[in-house]
Amino acid sequence: MSTKMDNYYYEKLEELQQLDFGLVELTLYLDTHPNDLQALQQFNQLAQQRQQCAHQFEMRYGPLLQYGHSLSRYPWQWVDTPWPWQV
Repeated sequence: MSTKMDNYYYEKLEELQQLDFGLVELTLYLDTHPNDLQALQQFNQLAQQRQQCAHQFEMRYGPLLQYGHSLSRYPWQWVDTPWPWQV
């Protein structure tokens, strides 16, 4: 079974990658600057944006993560390809 990919698919994946990059960078920064309130607020804002973006993606295309980190609709969607890391 194959998920039909469209422009929205790639746009959302790119948005997720951008959010993940920002979260990784802020994590590294906060590891050395734990009292930077502005950076912590930015981290929390990006984390919320990422959750919303991932939810929108998963509702349309299926799970991003396995092992209970993402829900699946019926029928089981994990077998649908391509997986996000394959594109």
